[in-house]
Amino acid sequence: MTTSLPCTAIVTGGTGGLGAAVTEHLLSRGWRLVVPWCVEAELDRVPPHPDLELIRADLSVESDVEAVVELAAKDEDRPLHGIVNLVGGFASGHRVHETPIEVLDAQLSINLRVAYRVIQAGLPHLIRRGGGSVVCIGSAAAVRPFPGAATYIASKAAVAALVEALAVEYSGDNIRVNGLLPTMIDTPANREAMPEADRTSWARPSDIAEVIAFLLSDASRAVTGASIPLANTAGAR
Repeated sequence: MTTSLPCTAIVTGGTGGLGAAVTEHLLSRGWRLVVPWCVEAELDRVPPHPDLELIRADLSVESDVEAVVELAAKDEDRPLHGIVNLVGGFASGHRVHETPIEVLDAQLSINLRVAYRVIQAGLPHLIRRGGGSVVCIGSAAAVRPFPGAATYIASKAAVAALVEALAVEYSGDNIRVNGLLPTMIDTPANREAMPEADRTSWARPSDIAEVIAFLLSDASRAVTGASIPLANTAGAR
């Protein structure tokens, strides 16, 4: 299947600090987007748009995920072609022997299980329509770990492994699966949390959005199973 627009993409986390930039950019490129949300205050980040459909959903609940995918797949004139998983969470501060197992469970749930569930629900539609593209957000920490965040790092490493497995498993269905490994993302929340940090290499949401648009497009038809590092190589602006 080619991505001759218009097509539809699901963007989980599409109202977040990174997600709002991705949503805006993909809409500007002509995509129809279905964006699940659960935090009402975040809706201010995504102005109304004729090609944007927002749906309240808890992506840890199977029926909510099914409702999101059903909405995305309902328009036969703009078939579901892309799944972008941006939902994630972060935990740090303690070494492994000081960290309850529940923290690991929570990190695996938000960073891996949600992505798995959404992809799993969307795959039959991508297969039926002849292919598509899946993009997952990982972390540079998965390959360059730092102390005090083993649960987060393990969950993001699992996302990278899932990407590689899916790419092999669905290559025969013309479904490409790729992951992004950004450095710290330059969002308002991260700036507020780390006001004294050196943001020189922090990845910019607008740059990430452009890479995602590329991975969803036919221009990246030869790219699958990749874990792509992202940073602000131009320096802080």
